Amino acid sequence: MQAHSTRIREATENDLEAIVSLFADDPLGGHGDTTDPEALPCYRAAFRKIAASPNETLYVAELEGEAVGTFQTMVTTTMTARGSSSLIVEAVQTRADMRGRGIGAAMIGFAIEKARKDGMRLVQLTSNAVRKDAHRFYERLGFTPSHIGFKLKLK
Repeated sequence: MQAHSTRIREATENDLEAIVSLFADDPLGGHGDTTDPEALPCYRAAFRKIAASPNETLYVAELEGEAVGTFQTMVTTTMTARGSSSLIVEAVQTRADMRGRGIGAAMIGFAIEKARKDGMRLVQLTSNAVRKDAHRFYERLGFTPSHIGFKLKLK
């Protein structure tokens, strides 16, 4: 299948189980995501917060009606760069058996085009330091590894 058959759309609450499955199947994620039905209320609450925010959007990539990828965007405005806005891309995930088919490129391309259309200054994302293939992927799409990110886990 080619990327041109990938449909990107805003996620709905009906997509939650498929989205969570994408994260739960990621051996490098390390976020403790699970498809255990008892965890679904946590994901549902998070989805509702995202859906209620005017600056956040959760997306699903579909092939033939099946969710094969997901990503989230957040708009942030800064006091630097003359108060410009940027698009942050988070939680990019393609189903393992569908990688290499252009789905990730379609998702990131969608985010970039949205940022351009909305007059953003830049698109930025972080990638786990051990994901060397992902780093090469983002560089092929025009991203540059310009900063070092830090995280402080609180829970």
